[in-house]
Amino acid sequence: MELARKLEGKIREVYDQVRYMLAVSGEIVLSQVSLQQFFSGNRGVDLLLSDISFVDPFDGLHYRGFPIDQVLTKLPKPKGCEFPYAGGLYAFLLTGEFPTLEDALEVEDTWKEKAVIPDYVIEILKTMPSTTHPMTMFSQAILALQGQSKFAQNYSNGLRKEDQWKVTLEDSLELTAKAPALAAAIYNIKYGNGKIREIDTNLDWSANFAHLILKEWDLQYQDLCRLFFLVHADQGVGNVSAHAACLVNSALSDVYYSCSAAMNGLAGPLHGRANQDCLEWLLKILHGFNGTLPSKDELEKFVWNTLEQGKVIPGYGHAVLRCTDPRFIAQYEFGKKYLADDDLFQLVDMVYQIVPPILKKQGKAKGIWPNVDAISGTLQYHCGVKQFDFYTVLFGVGRMLGITANLIWNRALLLPLERPQSITLEMVKSRLHDTSDFSGMNPDFHY
Repeated sequence: MELARKLEGKIREVYDQVRYMLAVSGEIVLSQVSLQQFFSGNRGVDLLLSDISFVDPFDGLHYRGFPIDQVLTKLPKPKGCEFPYAGGLYAFLLTGEFPTLEDALEVEDTWKEKAVIPDYVIEILKTMPSTTHPMTMFSQAILALQGQSKFAQNYSNGLRKEDQWKVTLEDSLELTAKAPALAAAIYNIKYGNGKIREIDTNLDWSANFAHLILKEWDLQYQDLCRLFFLVHADQGVGNVSAHAACLVNSALSDVYYSCSAAMNGLAGPLHGRANQDCLEWLLKILHGFNGTLPSKDELEKFVWNTLEQGKVIPGYGHAVLRCTDPRFIAQYEFGKKYLADDDLFQLVDMVYQIVPPILKKQGKAKGIWPNVDAISGTLQYHCGVKQFDFYTVLFGVGRMLGITANLIWNRALLLPLERPQSITLEMVKSRLHDTSDFSGMNPDFHY
């Protein structure tokens, strides 16, 4: 396909650049780790490599060097629709070049050819207990597809290193093609009548999710799907889901193993559940005021009470961002256009106006602005997808676009097995002994 041809040219160029830098400047130190970072999840340590996306603290998420608002504007869109083809986004993430309409449709058509889910995967999902979390079902479904991995098959037959990216691309196209259908199957089995529909070849990848959960009539929701999957597609590779995928893939585990691991990480309450927590908090406010909007003074008092109890405001603050998340803004504009009379959206708007000044006055939070999760659940809820536990699956569908793009490039650059060295607490104490005061520490302490 044309995408593979373009990608091959990019890979040769970047591979040569990396090898030259390693040969000439391989011993240059790029980052140092403080003791504080060591014990706080390595926050802020420049340790991982990805050209797919980057989060600028004061400008937000960039895809291939372009801010989200420009990406939304420049990518080709279905006729009469406000938001782009996911196929165009995928081509852009892989090559760094804004695709033509033909480029976007090539990916979309490839996905349509590969979208069918094997019957045995559906049967696995149907036989899982009704209490199974939808993210468990999603991870299991991805893993169940592993038997068709071209990477695994070719590796067993003597796959050349320089061809690893090619079969990783094949696997990535296979899996991403099926992602909306897998999510829809889980939704219909867990929350609906279990009916599994075929994709509509007249619809694009994103809109097909709406079709598959019996919302094909809802053009507004189709466009929300395009927006939702785009803004969740990637966020660097330092977050748990992307890092888990890259770590597993560094062992030459294929895309299916890697993406299943990524979804397991995304399922964690500190990662993918945030959109659910934000929506529950907003609904709690409405419930506390008997289903009506509070006044400005009442909401300010509620926020202060929340903070004084030692709790955080869900959806506000971010590990990196020090500005309003542009992904929040994109969804906020969607809400103003389509949800202006919705009480829940009006509450989102009120919180947006009230919370940052309060957090600034309190002075404890480093990040005081809304992130992507502060509004995403509200939009899904308004459009009728009200099953909170399912929101992380939708997050995962979008995120697999960025994850698989990174995996393809990791194999192209032949990145090695990721294996950092661990040290003991005694070693840390020993290294700090000459420069730090340990007089208050029990020298015989061990853990």
